[in-house]
Amino acid sequence: HVHPRPTVLKDSCRINLTLRQPSSCSFTQSPHRSTAQPSMADPDRIEILSERELGLTLARLASQVLESAEDSRKLILLGIPTRGVQLSKVLARELERLTGHAIAQGAIDPTFHRDDLERIGTRLPQLTTLPTSIEDRLVILVDDVIFTGRTVRAALEALQNWGRPQRVMLLAMVDRGHRELPIQPDFCGRVVPTRRSESIELRLQDVDGEEGVFLSRVRPPV
Repeated sequence: HVHPRPTVLKDSCRINLTLRQPSSCSFTQSPHRSTAQPSMADPDRIEILSERELGLTLARLASQVLESAEDSRKLILLGIPTRGVQLSKVLARELERLTGHAIAQGAIDPTFHRDDLERIGTRLPQLTTLPTSIEDRLVILVDDVIFTGRTVRAALEALQNWGRPQRVMLLAMVDRGHRELPIQPDFCGRVVPTRRSESIELRLQDVDGEEGVFLSRVRPPV
């Protein structure tokens, strides 16, 4: 097991925080905005990515990750709970298929580093699991949806307790906007403009029995 370092150095990670929109998350290189399809069973549940589209998006993201890695054996995928952990497992399998070797995969829990617990409420901490030391490795933080950026900021701070990676990058399946911090994903599946009252849900076969990305609308009381 990997143990955290006793001291936290604020500059111990090369953190990619940038105000520009990264190329891999642009509308020109990533798929354009989806034609939302309301569910016949639930008109307030809109399909953003179908099972087929999600599979194609996962394959594209895996290819983009490989293009950014000089040595694929240095890759470590760390999912951000909760759905980011399962997404990182799916991506690790796809990367293994492309490279022919296993990809290190684990989880990093940011709960105790959040600055917005009073607003979002108490959350049960999840287990941080590192498959190996992150020293001099290319760490890909994986999340299902990036929203305000505060979860990612907390995950970056949590990561500093465990060593100094060569590089840290961020992959998000959906960017729904409403950023409160200058944090952007390096790899992005789909940009979906949303209202704050709406929610985005990633569904994966391993845990949900179905696959796709869905937007849920909350109707105001009448």
